[in-house]
Amino acid sequence: MGFRSKPFSLLLCLSLLLFTNLAQSATDYNTLVYKGCAKQAFQDPTGVYSQALSALFGSLVSQSTKTKFFKTTTGTGQTTITGLFQCRGDLSVGDCYKCVSGLPVLTDKLCGKTIAARVQLYGCYILYEVAGFTQVSGMEMLFKTCGATNIAGSGFEERRDTAFSVMENGVVSGHGFYTTSYQSVYVLGQCEGDVGDSDCGECVKNAAQRAQVECGNAISGQIYLQKCFISYSYYPNGVPRRSSSASSSSSSSSSGTGQNPGKTVAIILGGAAGGVLGYMLVVCKRFLRARDGS
Repeated sequence: MGFRSKPFSLLLCLSLLLFTNLAQSATDYNTLVYKGCAKQAFQDPTGVYSQALSALFGSLVSQSTKTKFFKTTTGTGQTTITGLFQCRGDLSVGDCYKCVSGLPVLTDKLCGKTIAARVQLYGCYILYEVAGFTQVSGMEMLFKTCGATNIAGSGFEERRDTAFSVMENGVVSGHGFYTTSYQSVYVLGQCEGDVGDSDCGECVKNAAQRAQVECGNAISGQIYLQKCFISYSYYPNGVPRRSSSASSSSSSSSSGTGQNPGKTVAIILGGAAGGVLGYMLVVCKRFLRARDGS
């Protein structure tokens, strides 16, 4: 028994392809960028630290259904733990929750019970520190990734630097998040939610300067500092209608100060999604060709 309506067949194929594209895009913000784990694990014979950390994670996940940034503290005295989460400014609150909700388990898997940890996905990150953990500068570079493709001449660096300048001003007026395109260069900048506008501008400016030095004339890159991050991509044929910081590094080579255990995972996820999409295209074409010949 077969389908008798060709329009229905087309609709079915288009629906399947749309579902595949949505599934592919959903992996973007859940892809691991880097992890930062303190070397020291907390001593927890009574389980008090574990309880405080569990309460912290529960509070952060709960708040991610309402907002894209939240910072809080749990425990008392030496067992005090401060933590926060932040989602990328262009995510919906629903996608923010989906991104954050998986971070507690992932953090435990990647870092265990360390006294401090930060796990960064493309769409969000989570951070916690036990009382007494040594603070680091907000300008400290945590991780970088630069595109494998380089381009010299053609005015690329001038375009990128102008886009950076626009972004540096944009994060101030945008209160911590800004994205724009300038002559085929797509840029995105974001600061931690509790950073003031002026300090945010300085942080993003610092990150842009690091990108100029660290990535040179690479056509894409991401720089993550303690209090902000930036992403840029150059598209010679014009910026795609739906760009994201995730797309700029899906094929980037990694070289930086942080570890990137998610690099292979990102490549596998992207390849799998692309393979499924290709397979669905072949199936739909064959299906419709068979209908034409019947």
